Formats: sequence, C-alpha cells, structure tokens
Amino acid sequence: MPPDPFQSDVSQYIWNSKYRYCDDEGPVDETLDDTWHRVARGIAGIEPHRQSDWTNRFLNILRGFRFLPGGRILAGTGVPYDVTLFNCFVMGRIEDTLEAIFDALKEGALTMQQGGGVGYDFSTLRPRGFPARRVGSIASGPVSFMRIWDAACDTLISTGARRGAMMASLRCDHPDIERFIDAKRHPGELRHFNLSVQVNDDFMQAVDRDDAWPLVFPVRALQGNDQCSDDVVQRVWSDRHQTEPCRILRRVRARDLWERIMRATYEYAEPGVLFIDSINRMNNLAYRERISATNPCGEVPLPTYGACNLGSLNLTTFVKQPFTQRAQLDLHTLDETTTDAVRFLDNVVDLSRFPLEAQRQQAQGTRRIGLGMTGLADALMMLGLNYGHEEARHQAAKVMAQICHTAYRASIELAKEKGAFPYFNQADYLHSPFIRALPDEIQQGIEKHGIRNSHLTAVAPTGTISLFANTTSSGLEPVFDFYYRRKILQPDGKYQTYTLTDYAWRLWQTVCPGKPRPDYFVDCNTLTPDDHLLMQAALQPYVDNAISKTINVPADYPFEQFKSLYKRAYVLGLKGCTTFWPNPVTGEILSVEPDISHHCCSIEREAG
Repeated sequence: MPPDPFQSDVSQYIWNSKYRYCDDEGPVDETLDDTWHRVARGIAGIEPHRQSDWTNRFLNILRGFRFLPGGRILAGTGVPYDVTLFNCFVMGRIEDTLEAIFDALKEGALTMQQGGGVGYDFSTLRPRGFPARRVGSIASGPVSFMRIWDAACDTLISTGARRGAMMASLRCDHPDIERFIDAKRHPGELRHFNLSVQVNDDFMQAVDRDDAWPLVFPVRALQGNDQCSDDVVQRVWSDRHQTEPCRILRRVRARDLWERIMRATYEYAEPGVLFIDSINRMNNLAYRERISATNPCGEVPLPTYGACNLGSLNLTTFVKQPFTQRAQLDLHTLDETTTDAVRFLDNVVDLSRFPLEAQRQQAQGTRRIGLGMTGLADALMMLGLNYGHEEARHQAAKVMAQICHTAYRASIELAKEKGAFPYFNQADYLHSPFIRALPDEIQQGIEKHGIRNSHLTAVAPTGTISLFANTTSSGLEPVFDFYYRRKILQPDGKYQTYTLTDYAWRLWQTVCPGKPRPDYFVDCNTLTPDDHLLMQAALQPYVDNAISKTINVPADYPFEQFKSLYKRAYVLGLKGCTTFWPNPVTGEILSVEPDISHHCCSIEREAG
C-alpha cells in the first residue's frame, strides 16, 4: 500500500475542500494521485503531439509536491465547470461615469464568480465633492465606490462563490489620497480589499526635500468646475501612456502625506506601497503597456485586463541529504522541473476559460506566467543556513537566478517550437532593463528565436498550497513558528483552528530524533524586519514580475525605525512593500501555542 502523501490534518483538509474534484454523486478523485492525473492529462491535452509523454512529464513534477500550480489550476483543470484557471486579474480602466462604474462592477462580479481575484486602479474616479458634469450631482469619490465593490464581493461569498480577493490602488497625487489611506482604520471596513498607494519617484524625492506636494486631477474631467485653480501640470494618468494636463486642486506637505501612509500601515497594516515607477521602468512590456495596479497579493503588476498564471517550485523537495554536512540542492532536477513547469504554465494560457473576452486577448497576447518558489525558509534550514545571514541570502539569490535563467531558456525553446508571444517586438523587448541584465546567451537566444512568454517569474505568497504541501514554509517567508495554531476559513464562512508543525521541524525530529534544534532554526521571533527586507531584495533582480512579501514587525518596534523600512525598500529597488505590526484592528490569523512566547504574526494575503 503506498504511503499516505499527507503528513497533517490540514493538508488533507485543503485537498478535500479546495482541490479534490467531486460531482453531485461524491468524490471523483478517489486519491491525491487521481488529482495529479486529472491535472496532468488536462494540461497535456493542449499539446499537438506526444500527449501521453507530456502527461507523464507533468505527473513527474506534480507528484511529491515538487511543483505546485496555482490553486485555480488544481481545482479547475479537467472539470466540467465554467471556471478560470487564472488566479487573479487586473480589471479594465474605470471611466468616470455612473454607467461605466457599474459596467466595471459587473465585469468584476463575473470574474469573481468564476474564481478570479481582481485588482483595480481607482484613480480615474473624480474626487469627492466635485460636481458631476452631466447631472449636477456631487461626486462621492473613489472610496465610496470601493464600498460597493466590497458589498458585491460579500454577496458573492454568501451565495457559495469562492472567497473573494480584491486589490485597490490609488495614486499618491489623487485629491482623495488621505481618505484612501484612512479607509481601513475601523475594523470591518473594506474587509475584502487589500489597499496600496501608487508612490512615484517624484513623490519620494519631494519627501526627501520636504517639498509641497500637488494633488491633481485631469482637466478634461473637471472642465467648467468653479472649484478648480488655474494651476495646471502635465501628468501621465492611470494606465495611459501620454501626459495630459491636470489641474492642481490643493497642495499638501509631502512629508506629512508620507507620515500619514506610514502611520496607517504601522497601526493597521494598510495601505501597502507600490513603487509604481520602478514597476513600469522594469516592465518587459513597457513599450506597449502602462501599469497602475497589481493582482490582490501584489506579486504580479498587470495592465488592464491582465491575468496572473502562477506556479511555485517547492524547494524542500530538491534538498539532498538534509541536515548533514553533505546537504545540497539538486540543481539538475531543479532545472528539469523548471523547464517542464514553464511548458505546463504556458499550456494553461490556452486551456483556461476567461470570464471576459478582453482577459483572454490580453493573456494570449502576452502569455505572461509567474513561476516562483516556496519552502525557501525550510530549505535553508535543511541546508544548515540561517535565514537572517548573508550566506542564506546568497544561496536564495543563486537559486532564484537559476530558476529565472532556466525559465527564460525554456521559453526561448518553446518559441522555437510554438512561436513567440503575439505582442513580442524584438527591438523593444530586448531594450528592457530586466532583459539587458540577463546572460548574453539568453539575450542572443531571444534575438534569434523570440520568446514564448513576456514574463516568467513571480514569488507568490502560496499560503494555501504550502499548507497543502505538508505545511512547508510559505513563499520566501521565514517560518512563522515551528509549532502553532492557524485559523482556516471553512465553506460555511467560519474559521476552524488547526495545530500545525513546520515541515523542516518534523523532518529534523525524524532525521535527528531527540536532538535540540540547531541555531539556524530561526523563525519570525528571532529575525529582524531588516532580515525580511534584505531577503526580498536579494531575490528581486531575478523576478521580472514582483514579489509578495509581508515584513513582520515586532510589537515593540519603534515607529521611526518602521518608517525607514519603506525608504530602504525604495532604495533597494523593490517594486512594493507590505508590513504587518500586530494590533487590535487587524487581529491575528496565526497564533502560537500557550507554552511558546507571543510574537509578531502574519496576514493571510493569498487569493488562492
């Protein structure tokens, strides 16, 4: 009899409740291997030739939790339901009319109904208090309309739809930015949204210089409005490429606004910050798209109607001889798995349904994928490395570089076989700063053959699929604790608490029974916020999308030091920053057992 693939109750529960296919008569997937077969056959069914061979190749990377596709792929492949295999989308531009606003709401509802999370830039909506041009009423502002989205998401959940996830972003120069910053100050407000401020280079410089900061809105939307000043500046607004005249409605002190953002995220974990100019500067498709929003967890900045197609390599499965002097990563198998995972995710683009035609066109035009890692913290411990030390960051960066470069080589080979992505423009694509930083032979391969996928790497939070994979550490996050409780949302909308044991700790107890934990077994209680930040920075050069990372901040961490984390994130070239300081507003998803000292906790940010 084959061994039980599940080492914990929560892993079995995740499979049963999220990924196991059941019809009206009961389970169709009798075992986890049935799930792997269903997914592998479905993804290989896209192949024009050798479908049986590709089924076996995909089975090989799925078994043993070596490659973990996004949750929508596991749940929706090979089933008769009308669902999307893409986890998350950025929705279309919200035009500033009532008809367009509710059209956008309808598109979001249709997307969430099929299981997709959604991201929006609400900067296109007129600030509160300004007259509407056609009917003479007064605009209520972006935050008021976000409440309508929040209620719609809540309604979809109450009808049995998958748990909703939404991201709202707003420009740092929008006149309603203070209201947006303070939107989640009260518990229960906008609870289905993650919030992020689009912070640009000019604002960061204004903060450094202690300048006045203009809050503006496009002139075309404010014509005939007596409240407007005569001061006009040129700005690129939202997802548009060209600058347009924007009227200055008022000025605030840049440092005061920055302080307000910092104080809000310190006290109730939101809003996060998107360094929007860094995002656009490093975008491989900057020649054809302007990004102003991300998916709900922030690891994939996307243009309007863009979609994220995610998968993660479970690094714990590539460690040979763990906890010994000979412990090492099996880089050959990592390369093989990465190559097959790229093909797997590329096939998802053609296999998936899409809630909207515009989403299908965008996904198939760019063929964006986001291959990343999970189990990093556990793998480092299995290699005898301390997450907070430079040697661990060096190893993590080396692994991410190998994943990145192997993925790009695999995508070039796919382009030779199946063609480049339709929106590929050789000269402009090769001019991208990220592409110019790749090894010469990869650049030459793209020049000669094109590339199948516009983007290839992302590091997602992987909260649910890491629990599914026997409680490995999540994404690039450190271990929360080696033995702790976690609340898991049930189908009835209530939370059930599970007691969890970290994967590496369980393995240590098996390999070295009775021995105490070595000093390289570190968790959030022993790591500093700088340790978190530096690990994210170590991986960022090899991630062409972005990284979802929550920097845990201890309860006694001073506010002035906290503020410096975001400045450092900007200087280090990160595309965004999210922190969590334990407080009464956000509460806790994770909690340690009573016999373990309390420390900072994390936010459940995964959409899948």
